[in-house]
Amino acid sequence: MTAQAATAAAESDDALMTRVALRDGDALRLLADRHAEIPWRIAYRMLADAAEAEDIAQEAMLRLWQYADRWQAGGSGVAAWLTRVATNACLDRIRRRRFVSEDAVPERADDAMLADEMIEEDEVRAAVAACIEALPDRQRAAVILTYYEEQQNKTAADILAMQLKAFESLLFRARASLRDCVEGKGVRA
Repeated sequence: MTAQAATAAAESDDALMTRVALRDGDALRLLADRHAEIPWRIAYRMLADAAEAEDIAQEAMLRLWQYADRWQAGGSGVAAWLTRVATNACLDRIRRRRFVSEDAVPERADDAMLADEMIEEDEVRAAVAACIEALPDRQRAAVILTYYEEQQNKTAADILAMQLKAFESLLFRARASLRDCVEGKGVRA
């Protein structure tokens, strides 16, 4: 690793955002290397479509570039900002989908031969995924942020622009709905 690369790797996100605000493409590339996976993961889990997840990740990074001059150092950070942007973009796409089509997103078929235990595991995973997809938008976002993205309740509540108690109530209802849905499918979790 060159001295310049080592210096860039040690540079804080806030320092990189200052460079991005000055239209430094290398700084944006460093931030993308560090954080672009976050919006992609959220989008893939919420939308169940890799191409749309890629679009959301690119959109989030483009917004980071566009709004860099508004960045306030010392805040919750680039990762949290990208999480919020990606979550909101996914919720917007889900809402638009409802106006375009009522068709469910098709599940991707797995052609591989599996052992009995792996089949049962896949059934549970598929049932949980279907039940998560059936949740209301904000409940789905709460579950994904809390359990898949491992955000603390306070952070997830901030991302969804909610009070902590309201978020915890939303998450409680989401878990109850998930439990009922999975049990209704006859799957042992």
